[in-house]
Amino acid sequence: MLGTDFRTGSPNWLDLGSPDTGAAAAFYRAVFGWEFVSAGAEAGGYGFFQLGGKTVAALGPLTEEGADPAWTVYFQSASIRPTADAVLRAGGEVRVAPMDVMGEGWLAQFTDPQGARFACWQPGKTGGLEVASVENSLVWVELHVPDPEAALRFYGGIFGWRSAEMEAPGMTYRVLSLAEGDQRETSFGGVAPQGEGAGGASAILPRWVPYFHVADADATVAAVEEAGGAVLMPAANVPDVGRIAWAADPAGAVFAVLRPDPRM
Repeated sequence: MLGTDFRTGSPNWLDLGSPDTGAAAAFYRAVFGWEFVSAGAEAGGYGFFQLGGKTVAALGPLTEEGADPAWTVYFQSASIRPTADAVLRAGGEVRVAPMDVMGEGWLAQFTDPQGARFACWQPGKTGGLEVASVENSLVWVELHVPDPEAALRFYGGIFGWRSAEMEAPGMTYRVLSLAEGDQRETSFGGVAPQGEGAGGASAILPRWVPYFHVADADATVAAVEEAGGAVLMPAANVPDVGRIAWAADPAGAVFAVLRPDPRM
């Protein structure tokens, strides 16, 4: 599971691009209890989702022409310009070139060769999310693409990630771990074949999907519907993992929730 002791390749930031940040803030407050705190007038509407005064994610208006509402997962980079060069050499696209964010750190946004969008954050004054893996915070990230093996080669070349196969209902799932340390203890996410799992919801397009830890997946699904979101996959048990569900907020941004198996 995720922590906040970030190393190269760790998921260290998460933000939502939305066409209506006010409506998005209200939806996620109703579902997860998050409070939105503006980053200031100079931030162009960007701000932070907080839980108990600690940042669990961020929110901002859509800035790319033609962009769809979506969650973007950021991975830690020790040096963002060489990371951007490595993405290009491996066949990916640089959508937002490396840029300094008011001294807080450096960011760049990318698209992998199969079309999944992701980003990198090189810490400055801001190291990353302040809390993870507690209730109502990020606990896992998952990539859905047509060719998982090609994805492993691409991201392995960028971040040095390791993977281990795990049999899941109807598919082979690849668990991702950081380049160094105990492979199980440094696991943070997985790769699944596009269109499998989540009732086929992942077939919409290749994507990274954030999972949020919840105490009760069924109650969270009910809260999503009550707040105007959509349930893409009803809550279901996954052996040795927990109870999961997929949802979309009212603007269409996809996310998932997980009540982890207590034995994990």
